[in-house]
Amino acid sequence: MSIEIKKEADVDLRNGKPLKGCLLLQRQFAHVGHAIARDLAERYGVREFCGYVYLRSSDEMLKAQRDIAYTTLLLDEDLHERWKTEPLDPPFLESIEREYGIPFCWPFLAVDRVLMSNQLVREYPYDKPPYTHEELLRMFQVRARAILDMLDRERPDFLFCSVLGGVGSYFLYAAAKKRGIRVFIIHPALLPNRWILSDRFERFTWVDDLALNRRAELRQMPAWEEARTFIDAFRGRPTPYSDRATPTANAVSRRKQFKFLNPINAVRSFREFAKSVVIHYTTPYRHDYSYIGPWNYLRDMIKRKSRNLVGTSDLYDAFTPDEDFAFFPLQYEPEISTLLHAPYHTNQLTLVKQIAISLPVRLKLYVKEHPQMVEYRPRRFYKELKKIPNVKLIAPSVSSFAITPRAKIIFTTTGTVGWEGVLMRKPVISFGEWFYNAIPMVKHCAEMETLPTLVRRELDTYAYDEDAMQAFVAALIAESAVVDLPRLWTMESDPEKRKEGVRPITDLLAAKLFRP
Repeated sequence: MSIEIKKEADVDLRNGKPLKGCLLLQRQFAHVGHAIARDLAERYGVREFCGYVYLRSSDEMLKAQRDIAYTTLLLDEDLHERWKTEPLDPPFLESIEREYGIPFCWPFLAVDRVLMSNQLVREYPYDKPPYTHEELLRMFQVRARAILDMLDRERPDFLFCSVLGGVGSYFLYAAAKKRGIRVFIIHPALLPNRWILSDRFERFTWVDDLALNRRAELRQMPAWEEARTFIDAFRGRPTPYSDRATPTANAVSRRKQFKFLNPINAVRSFREFAKSVVIHYTTPYRHDYSYIGPWNYLRDMIKRKSRNLVGTSDLYDAFTPDEDFAFFPLQYEPEISTLLHAPYHTNQLTLVKQIAISLPVRLKLYVKEHPQMVEYRPRRFYKELKKIPNVKLIAPSVSSFAITPRAKIIFTTTGTVGWEGVLMRKPVISFGEWFYNAIPMVKHCAEMETLPTLVRRELDTYAYDEDAMQAFVAALIAESAVVDLPRLWTMESDPEKRKEGVRPITDLLAAKLFRP
């Protein structure tokens, strides 16, 4: 997607003044966000920016560069330190809860895995809150005050977001929405190397509008036939939109889990660890609350490898394609896929039990681990799953593409298997708030008491709408930018190449900003 490039003199959408943007610069995404700011400034005349930054290293990078003069940069690490001297202000918290709560303010805290569980700093399954209730409230309070003060002072016209994975980021999003500031969140389109923008974290706003309300217009676009080609190719040979979460790319066996003991790998691992220790004792970042230190990593890695020695292969059941079964793939955790999109279904063991008792008695429930969680999930979790009579635990080495086509029905929280299942014409029931809930064939279970009836209806009367499926894929294609964002995010170090690489996203954002 592209639009006519506007010069600074043409930008007249705020009483004759250039637009001002606010950027959520989440951890290493700060480099990508800054590249987008540079491109907006150079090609579209959006020269004023403020931002919320998560890492001290990112903050230093942004203050050292000379391309963009950020008017305000809130550093989450600095805000966090203020709680130690900030007195609790109950009237302020009550006013914030009444104005910005959803309907209360706990979701802003619950989404933050560092504050709530000390995870990321420590490795899953570590789950010990490092702070008291009152301390958490003070942490929320200082962030809310600072964000509202920044919005009052800066008065940005739009907010550009990456991941809403912390107290500050989620509250900034909610405050911007409440104040009528235009919000743009970048999401993977679940098509290879395609990314879309939405003004909501749980839906693809403009994709929904095009697919559901403007289908006649959509049929005239090249994306309509591109969608048909994609759907047919996917059904003929299913492929994941990203290879990073596949069994082949992850340590799903003990052999892969211990490949670090290979002499060459062992030497490399020792060197990297030694380097991290040196950095630890020389970096000023080691006192930051979200800092991941080498000693915690070593402690958790030893525990993980000790668990991996025992393994879980003896707990796996045979995949029997010809029997009747439902399929539930476990989610990667802790991540926003549950913490943000399904905050009341973070206990996946409980959710499996609820699904299992909601099935016809003849159906098995196949449960398969997420490939990226195999190393981390403790054995006791799987042993609890095995106590459920109609549950079969399928080896993570089995591809979901082998299971999904033979399943009678798919259950998912917010996983990609839900998307792949509906593409394969399977009934899909979701428990989280995610983009594919907009597809008419996908049913969202908002109340667990209704699940058995919903399952019965889907098994008995499910009707697939091929035209609706093609419309949704076509809308994804029409509304997305083609860019290898993970490479730019994690691997590209050249600022100029990064700026050139994000240009399709900048054009997509500008098309929304300057749309009449």
